[in-house]
Amino acid sequence: METPIENREITILLADDHSIVRQGMEIVISDIVPNATFYHTSSLKQVVELIETKGIEMAIIDAHFPEGNSLHILPQMKAANPDIKILIFTGLEEDLHALKFIKAGANGYLSKLSEEEEIREALLKFIEKGEYFSDISRNLLVQLVYNPNLINPLSSLTKRELQIAELYAEGYGNLEISNQLDIKQNTVSTIKKNIFEKLKIENLVELIELIKTHHKI
Repeated sequence: METPIENREITILLADDHSIVRQGMEIVISDIVPNATFYHTSSLKQVVELIETKGIEMAIIDAHFPEGNSLHILPQMKAANPDIKILIFTGLEEDLHALKFIKAGANGYLSKLSEEEEIREALLKFIEKGEYFSDISRNLLVQLVYNPNLINPLSSLTKRELQIAELYAEGYGNLEISNQLDIKQNTVSTIKKNIFEKLKIENLVELIELIKTHHKI
């Protein structure tokens, strides 16, 4: 017979670079599972190490740390413990980011902008079932069946657009790109405009982040 949730003993990792977020999470979770054991880290580098050494069963982790995006370490977290359940708890827009984290191995995605009661309900479901998907995430997963491009927005670019996007991400400017590809500068500018429109971004910083996340340079 399954142990009632309030009597379960779970080892949970809270990974966020803001200690107040981790402390708040610990308070809410302790109320749901008083016997939980917690480990805290503000460092992305420590996450896998703690999973390997502390028998972590559940991890609640931010999407973004000062040293980078946690997306890339999700496969390492699963490799360190294939049974670990991972909840992404972040301020990043769910409709833009949830799918790529779920594809990388996350068992749920929870917005930091949610109401307190919603966060509590989500944590209860996550601890109980090992997963939590909001209505937004569920709808995205259904849409994904019909539109595989949802996970990787770069797949909407043509070969030429992707080539130019990569050159921008490597630090090249319009003139250098036009010289390298032997095309006119205004053609490069037009293609850049198309790239930004297709990816729904407004600047090169966002483009570089997308390339880093979805396409290894």
